[in-house]
Amino acid sequence: MATEPVRVHQWLRFGEDFEVDLPAFELRRSGVALKLEPIPFGILALLLEQRGELVSRQQIVERIWGKEVFLDTDNSINGAIRKIRQVLGDDSEQPRFIQTITGKGYRFIAQVVDSTESPQRLRVLEPLTSEKADRIPPSNNQRKFRPYLVFALVTVAIFLALWLAPKLSRRFGAAPPIRSIAVLPLDNLSGDPSQDYFADAMTDELITNLARVGTLRVTSRTTVTLYKHTNKKLPEIARELNVDGIVEGSLVRDGQKVRITAQLIRGREDQHLWAETYERDLGDALRLQSDVAEAIAEQVRAQLTPDLRVQFRSVRPVDPQAYDAYLRGSYYLFNNQITVPGPLNQAKANFEQAIRRDPNFSRAYSGLANAYIYLVFFGQGQISPAEGYKLAKEANRKALELDPNNSEAYDVLGVLNWHADLDWNAADRAFSHSLVLVPSYSCAHEDRALFLAFMGRRAEALAEVEKSKQVDPYATGIELAVYFQLRDWERVVEAGVREATLDPNEWTVHANLGAGYEGTGRLPEAIAEYQKAVDLSNGNADAIASLGHAYAVVGNRVEAEKIVRELEQKVMKAQASPYLPATIYAGLGNKDRAFELLEEAYRDKSLDVAWILKPDPRTDNLRGDPRFQDLLRRVGLTN
Repeated sequence: MATEPVRVHQWLRFGEDFEVDLPAFELRRSGVALKLEPIPFGILALLLEQRGELVSRQQIVERIWGKEVFLDTDNSINGAIRKIRQVLGDDSEQPRFIQTITGKGYRFIAQVVDSTESPQRLRVLEPLTSEKADRIPPSNNQRKFRPYLVFALVTVAIFLALWLAPKLSRRFGAAPPIRSIAVLPLDNLSGDPSQDYFADAMTDELITNLARVGTLRVTSRTTVTLYKHTNKKLPEIARELNVDGIVEGSLVRDGQKVRITAQLIRGREDQHLWAETYERDLGDALRLQSDVAEAIAEQVRAQLTPDLRVQFRSVRPVDPQAYDAYLRGSYYLFNNQITVPGPLNQAKANFEQAIRRDPNFSRAYSGLANAYIYLVFFGQGQISPAEGYKLAKEANRKALELDPNNSEAYDVLGVLNWHADLDWNAADRAFSHSLVLVPSYSCAHEDRALFLAFMGRRAEALAEVEKSKQVDPYATGIELAVYFQLRDWERVVEAGVREATLDPNEWTVHANLGAGYEGTGRLPEAIAEYQKAVDLSNGNADAIASLGHAYAVVGNRVEAEKIVRELEQKVMKAQASPYLPATIYAGLGNKDRAFELLEEAYRDKSLDVAWILKPDPRTDNLRGDPRFQDLLRRVGLTN
């Protein structure tokens, strides 16, 4: 008897029941195939190949994307590692398989066994021709089961009829309206990976335009980015995002020409509704996006106000090089780590370049204003609050002068009213107007939620969080930051643990989680989280101050005094807010020095006074002092 042919691959086995076939790109558990997208699988393969060794983030970038690539690799790596852990059932805090080496990379720590025996023997059968089939007489069993076979076929036919009936009804009758939509990342078909940023930015533009339609809920850029290069089916994506419709398409950029092909699909039924191709010069790309958005809105029968129709149809051309610089600035500002200075300075430079090329480009000015604000927040003293806010106001004023319908500019105005002017009523009006212009603008929803929490309007703040989650269900950090502003420390800890598991490399998450632990009296855990924040942020002054304050509270005066001296040197060089050493002096019990520095921070209009003075657990032992109450009153707050 001839031996059956067997296909043999090299398999890697780990855990009790996981198997990986590297050549076939297949991950199985107990013989059952598991779904893992190509990028996460590629990273898992690299970790398995170098098991037991540290694999740096740079190694991952070079292996998966290449050495010179213009991509949001940090977020892509974090998202891929998160997906691998979900499939493997792994935990970042107590890993069985993938260990995070803070600030450096990852290591596969489980034992891996090589095997050249396939866990399944795949038979290669000789084809059964009709001639051979005719020679095979029906067996007794075949005769016996024929009635059951007929019954089964009839049952299947009935099921198919019932299943197809509603689909045919929707196809030939009145289909339910599309009230929510997700725009998947446009595929870059330019043949040049360095143009991926351009495809991502054009996706953002399309999302922004559709988000203006008040009757349509549009999923944010943060969430849809997770579906880039996904192999999930559209009905599955529609269910996960809870949307009715999905827009997908591709982009080709050839010199100064841009061509977008877009199609609209009823997501859960995978029913094609519309498709069109648009081609424009790069300088007319804004009009291209408006045309696509208006066409999609018409297809889903969304109500377009007369004002919005005018806005869609009156988009002015932009200098091509200015537009390209603006897209690069937006990429650095919104798709990279905005809590570190490097990308922020690059974003600022790109927006300035766009303005030089086209001084009438409103969105370049609002982008520049945003960059200045983030540099004040996270620039490590590169720019003082007074100077940063002054420049942000000038740029934002120009943005609104050029385009009164610039929703980003109104969101920026709300932040400036809040942090720079301490004008709470004006801030509330600006955030609200931004959302009138673009109802699905996730940034404005998040900023307004934080502002309402800061004002102590808990119910409204949490309601705004829910609205934010509707358009950005995978966004991280907003719930955590809102509970921080509300001083709800138990929920800060709950949200912080959850966020740190999903994104262990984001330093602000660890800083807020440390505050939650401190607020609940768990100081050893707080110190551990503050130390992670310091390491991951490469020494952010706020994270350092939190660590110094915690050392002071637990009685480690030597370390606390060392840190406070270093921070006071930074204050003298305008590299840190006076507020930060004040928190350490509060922990050390030196209230007089703490209040001297708080007064200095108030005079400088330091961002910390308008952002953190009221909720900050680091100032808890100052709250009973009349000087603290007087400061709150002057800021316009109550304790």
